[in-house]
Amino acid sequence: MAGMGLVQEGRVSLFSFLLGLSVIFLPLLTSRFTEPEQTLLATTPGRISLVVFIAALNGFLLLVYRAQLYQVAIRGAFLGFAFGCGALLSVTQSPWKHFGWYVCSLSFFHYSEYLVTAANNPKSLSLDSYLLNHSVEYTLAAVSSWLEFTIERMLFPGLKQITWLSAIGLIMVLIGELLRKCAMLTAGSNFNHIVQNEKSESHTLVTSGVYSWFRHPSYVGWFYWSIGTQILLCNPVCLIGYTLASWRFFRERVEEEEYSLIHFFGEQYLEYKKKVPTGLPFIKGVKVEP
Repeated sequence: MAGMGLVQEGRVSLFSFLLGLSVIFLPLLTSRFTEPEQTLLATTPGRISLVVFIAALNGFLLLVYRAQLYQVAIRGAFLGFAFGCGALLSVTQSPWKHFGWYVCSLSFFHYSEYLVTAANNPKSLSLDSYLLNHSVEYTLAAVSSWLEFTIERMLFPGLKQITWLSAIGLIMVLIGELLRKCAMLTAGSNFNHIVQNEKSESHTLVTSGVYSWFRHPSYVGWFYWSIGTQILLCNPVCLIGYTLASWRFFRERVEEEEYSLIHFFGEQYLEYKKKVPTGLPFIKGVKVEP
């Protein structure tokens, strides 16, 4: 994907992501001012180096890119920067270590959505492909999980140090991420972040690969990814909330999509529907009268 086959926006996003990711080298520059276990934010030199890094990164992107390409670049750089900061947290013994795992998971999810779309279906590529502005509800859910982690870390610090539980959540996140990206790659140009109400000439029914396991593998991956993030954070309240909200969202999304698929492919899709489950618990999709 990172080769010349990527459209210009994809190459710009990848370059910018890697630039943002280079924040992982900052501790080498400030090591003489910090203790081995301290994070960059723990010391004044570390905080200054972060501010300088962000300013220099943004200034460089402003010089190199204009208009739409700058918008692509700044988002890619932001996600790379977030991934790098998460990685730095992940290798410390800080109480925020598992939150670092989460930040890596979240930033990689959003960046890979854009990159895979750029490689797989560039005609549908837009800034929205980053899914950073997915919905108000999605943003509120993310902020709620951060608040819960922070509050519970202060009140019940031991709750956030259950490494085996966080590891289970991380495994769920990785499997969910892998399944979703396999679905996107398998579907190719048939995959779109927006449910299509009109069939294009190139639209075909994909039933191979992970689509032979589940009718909606990208939703299955995202569903377990979202639940996994809250297990990773050891967030009991948001775990319940995410599970219920995600289940309701995907139930409605599956029904909406299947109405279109039945309209597009008719009996071909109905036969496929009989043989392959949705993959989502207690969600059967559109009911078809015999």
